[in-house]
Amino acid sequence: MKQALTLLAAAIFAFGVYTAQAQQQLETGKNMPNEWIDKDTGHKVIKLTRNPGSNRSFYFHNNPFLKQQKQEGDKMVYYNTDASGKTNLYAVNLKTLKTEQLTKDATGAKGEILAPKHREVFYQRNDSIFATHVDNKNTRLVFVLPAGKGASISTINADETVLGGSYAGPEKAEIYAKYPEKSDYFSRIFEAKIPHTLFTVNLKTGEMKDIHQENTWLGHIQFSPTDPNLLMFCHEGPWHKVDRIWTINLKNNEVKKMHTRTMDMEIAGHEFFSRDGKTIWFDQQKPKGETFFLTGTDIATGKQTTYKLDRNAWSIHFNISPDQKLFAGDGGDPGQVAKAPDGMWIYLLRPEGDRLKPTRLVNMKNHGYKLEPNVHFSPDGKWIIFRANFEGESQVYAVEIEKSKNRKAAQK
Repeated sequence: MKQALTLLAAAIFAFGVYTAQAQQQLETGKNMPNEWIDKDTGHKVIKLTRNPGSNRSFYFHNNPFLKQQKQEGDKMVYYNTDASGKTNLYAVNLKTLKTEQLTKDATGAKGEILAPKHREVFYQRNDSIFATHVDNKNTRLVFVLPAGKGASISTINADETVLGGSYAGPEKAEIYAKYPEKSDYFSRIFEAKIPHTLFTVNLKTGEMKDIHQENTWLGHIQFSPTDPNLLMFCHEGPWHKVDRIWTINLKNNEVKKMHTRTMDMEIAGHEFFSRDGKTIWFDQQKPKGETFFLTGTDIATGKQTTYKLDRNAWSIHFNISPDQKLFAGDGGDPGQVAKAPDGMWIYLLRPEGDRLKPTRLVNMKNHGYKLEPNVHFSPDGKWIIFRANFEGESQVYAVEIEKSKNRKAAQK
């Protein structure tokens, strides 16, 4: 009997090894299975969004994750647009891959704001702000913004009591309507010097308050993940013409510049907070398109940490792991600012001295970079999540950072 059980256990183990080894190694592109091994990198890729339609993950600095309450699995919130054109918010369980529809009809909704403590997702339709509970699906009207301002919310603070956003003069909407392509409207809005205002909505008192105004384009608004009074914003426009990264303290309205350019054609942008809220990281080039860095400014001291990147490893967006030891990048095609000849990859970036060593995780040669992949680390730090259109429409995928022992052995 004992010998029979031993043989059975060996057979089960052998079957497990066989199925892991037999998983398809494929070129990442059209008509992919739900799971495969990228043949060019050896890393496992999983399709997270398996409901019909076009699925879109959040922008790189907007947190889409809810931690599990027990052992049921963490959740990720995303947008889905079905064949009829209706858009709704969904959540996928990252453990079971089960998807849930959160909203009944959020067509026209904007805003990617998750309140993980209250387990609600905030979004805006026209002038109305709503919140939907991710677990029980209950939806409530939170606030109605003043009509005619074109105000929009962008972020929620660390203790989930204040929303932040901006509005601009009517000239901005007129430029958008006349020039819908970014290449056409971007410089026009910057040069128009349109009044822009940052505002907050207090979720306890229902008060909307203007906190900062400038006659320049303000955007990329993000609350600190740890300090409920610290709001980051940027001066939008051609990066080589602006000192882009700023903060404002809600307690005293103190405005601080986080980085000053030091040479002609230097650029800095696509800024984001570290997980502990102590550092603001950003893409830096000195000068534009020549040398590439990921740089972090210590908010308290102003001291900077700079990692150099190879041209091919430059990415449109970067992100930082939960333990703050690793970075990720979404690469870029030859038409991007780096003009990288071989930069279409999802990257893991590991600090080594004053450089970031890239590891290629997914070959993105069949992806159209007009849809930016916007990388996120999974809450457990074991996967990098991104969106891509290599199958024809936008879907959300996850690539495993570590290769299994079987895959490593097979590649030797």
